[in-house]
Amino acid sequence: MDALRLMTTRRNVVRGIAATAASFAFPSPSRAQSVARIVVIGGGFGGAACARALRKINPKLQVTLVEPNRTFTACPFSNEVIAGLRSIEAQQFGYERIAADGLNVIALAATKIDPQGRTVGLTDGTSLAYDRLVLAPGIDLNFDALPGYDETTAAKMPHAWKAGEQTMLLRAQLEAMEDGGVVALAVPAAPYRCPPAPYERASLIAHYLKQKKPRSKVLILDAKDAFSQQRLFENAWKELYGGMIERISLSQGGRVVSVEPATNTLVTDFGNYDAQVANVIPPQRAGRIASLAGAADHTGWCPIDPVTFVSRLVPDIHVIGDAAIGGGIPKSASAANAEAKACASAIASLIAGKAPAVPKLDGTCYNTVTPGYAFSLSGIYQPRDDIFAEVEGSGFTSPVDASREVRRREADQAESWFKAITVETFG
Repeated sequence: MDALRLMTTRRNVVRGIAATAASFAFPSPSRAQSVARIVVIGGGFGGAACARALRKINPKLQVTLVEPNRTFTACPFSNEVIAGLRSIEAQQFGYERIAADGLNVIALAATKIDPQGRTVGLTDGTSLAYDRLVLAPGIDLNFDALPGYDETTAAKMPHAWKAGEQTMLLRAQLEAMEDGGVVALAVPAAPYRCPPAPYERASLIAHYLKQKKPRSKVLILDAKDAFSQQRLFENAWKELYGGMIERISLSQGGRVVSVEPATNTLVTDFGNYDAQVANVIPPQRAGRIASLAGAADHTGWCPIDPVTFVSRLVPDIHVIGDAAIGGGIPKSASAANAEAKACASAIASLIAGKAPAVPKLDGTCYNTVTPGYAFSLSGIYQPRDDIFAEVEGSGFTSPVDASREVRRREADQAESWFKAITVETFG
């Protein structure tokens, strides 16, 4: 099957996202459902989508979305902001449409969860009662895991792994760097948010440097030997950027073990690397509220029942998105969106006293290596042995030998996917 035929099987991104929602059998509202109080913590692609799906299932459900930020800044496509190809405003979305749908949106942070009393404490001292609680807190950066790196250091050696201020800081550092400088990326071991994203970032930084500062280099110091879609990235780097990008893998001594912010130095097992711009992506864990709720285990992530998304550690709490231990399904916006709808369906079933349907989740990830040149990875995931596993034969990855026209079409599809998921989530 040629590349164009492969792509045709998955081309309609907008209809695909809508079909995912339609694929879940939403139970009919019952008297019990009409009084159920559901609190969702986290207003990203998981939490906001779950809250809206619950409202769609039954407008009488008392759904409250707790999110301290009045504006959500999306991570997908934020690497293009770093490379000067996109404005940060194109990444930002408000909650006005969600509130207009009849959901209660509270712009405060959750600071405490009492699983026995089923309450959520907020920063203003008030609390919310719940019958079911959904945690979608995303990730926190595990500063304790990388000596020398903390929130203060991030002001000099940005991570830009939470889109917003850090994104713009990294962009400003690239713009200020003299031609001939080294941009170093420290990439952690898995698991972390969006596995291919560091390599997309390296690609787009190289695009910027090729246009503006062609004597400069990109250095990837990697705590892994292999990574998602490696051949596609490496072929693209060779085709587009020559020797501008260098990657040092784990077995070659690429794991960063500490940083020295005073000199912008990245320390590895086998040597030190000085950089004019240092993008340090530290190890990660579930957002802090998950630990406060008792839903995170020793790994820092949240074990769940993959059918209901109920925490295996705390009753009546569901966990979706990046914070959950998902097995084969990657931590991505697409996965969080699919999990959100499946979780909403499961909650509705549980409230109605029915057995939840076994979910089938679609996950797709696009990667852009230069404007008009992208490739993707997708799959369908279902519960197996207490985690999500890819359904045999469902996986798709862009062909290594595809034409530039195919790459352009995938870049267009990536734009369509982003528009569809943001409209569906934020209105």
